[in-house]
Amino acid sequence: MIRLRHKFLIQGFRIFDQIILVVVFVLLVGFVQERGHFNFMGEVLEKSYQAYEGLAMLGVLLGWFFIFNRLVHYDSNRFTTLKSQAIEIAKAMAVTSLLLLLVGAMFYIKMVTPSLVSLFLLVATALLIGSRVVLRSLLGTLRRSGCNARHLVIIGETNKSFDLADRIETRLELGYEIAGFLFGEGTCGGHLSEIEARWKVLGPVGNLRHLLENGVIDEVMFCLPLRDNFPLACDVVGLCNDLGVVVRVVPDVGNAWVLSRSQVEDFEGEQVVTLFRERMLCQLFVKRVTDLFGSALLLILLSPLLILAAVAVKFTSPGPVLFGQERIGMNKRRFRLLKFRSMVVDAEERKKDLAHLNEMDGPTFKIRKDPRVTRVGAILRKFSIDELPQLINVFKGEMSLVGPRPPLLCEVDLYDWSDRRRLSIIPGITCLWQVSGRNQLTFEEWMILDREYIDNWSIWLDLKILLKTIPVVLGGKGAS
Repeated sequence: MIRLRHKFLIQGFRIFDQIILVVVFVLLVGFVQERGHFNFMGEVLEKSYQAYEGLAMLGVLLGWFFIFNRLVHYDSNRFTTLKSQAIEIAKAMAVTSLLLLLVGAMFYIKMVTPSLVSLFLLVATALLIGSRVVLRSLLGTLRRSGCNARHLVIIGETNKSFDLADRIETRLELGYEIAGFLFGEGTCGGHLSEIEARWKVLGPVGNLRHLLENGVIDEVMFCLPLRDNFPLACDVVGLCNDLGVVVRVVPDVGNAWVLSRSQVEDFEGEQVVTLFRERMLCQLFVKRVTDLFGSALLLILLSPLLILAAVAVKFTSPGPVLFGQERIGMNKRRFRLLKFRSMVVDAEERKKDLAHLNEMDGPTFKIRKDPRVTRVGAILRKFSIDELPQLINVFKGEMSLVGPRPPLLCEVDLYDWSDRRRLSIIPGITCLWQVSGRNQLTFEEWMILDREYIDNWSIWLDLKILLKTIPVVLGGKGAS
């Protein structure tokens, strides 16, 4: 019965969130766009739509549902914090609002304006987070009164298990009652006196089956080191699974990261545990869509500048307009990076003769006043115009608008192990290094910024970097 209530609660919140999105959008259009009139509703219902318009409207609704189901965890986990829920909702709303803005621009929907979408983002986010605050408050009040209590057995007599038990008991809103402790095999209950002072000792872990058969146990928390007790953990999980009892495994701090992104998959009847599978699929999809449309739009808008630069390069120095160079992309895949040629044709051959003038530490090669750079090339480099053909690489999917700069193979061969992490994602035209000083930074500072970007990546971080890139490029800061 408890699980049935949980199912209703979870499904109810899925529907509730979608209703909030639709209602907020309709109210904002009525009060903001139409100044208190809702006549547009009749027009929307009576209008005859083209097939593509109907598909667009359906796509938005399905997109919202898909986004929230991917980014928001709808479960009844009592250990989920309000902060994590708020972050999930904020991310889902950011992607939802971006989808609405893109569809509005593509299909020329006059009521979908940037200001309206901004209000939609703020209001809907506030209401959705507020609904979680209200729900948590109500559930906390019920649980403090003893309603819907969960009986928990803790396996293991470690400092971590004692600390967890203490914190669980002080958080009355979680609604847990600690039924007692089971000690691990071979430990002989060495800390029995510490446990008995506050909690009930239920004997060795071998007693678990008897407890599950004869007691009221809702959850089991396994707090023994997994490295030494993996077979035992499997036995515990198997027993609990047979009776539908929730199992929580608390790994050592050093091993927790291994399980943090694990996923069980089925391959022709075999169970395969996959580690480190990317779960930000929705955000990555938005990033790719943004790259695709953004690069296409910029290529069109900047076409006069591109033509002017091409003509300037062609008629001021012998050689091709574009310079193609093999670079290393995601997971060491090679691709040909495009640039406007800013150096003389034999620049690569002359590089060895200039090695002693290199002003960058690490494996990179940079000279502030490089004698190989042409007069037009110096101007193109100062304002990063030479990088614009890389929009073609972005359109093809070889690069992104934002990401670590793609290195040369000779540079990668000299990387330290930690530096190779920057090859784990698609390279970009601009990055934190570009907007934080570029050639004024050391190689180590550059690598730190790239790792920071990878660890904290989000759509908002990309947008922030893109906005910061504009004044940096216009001012020619740090370029050489």
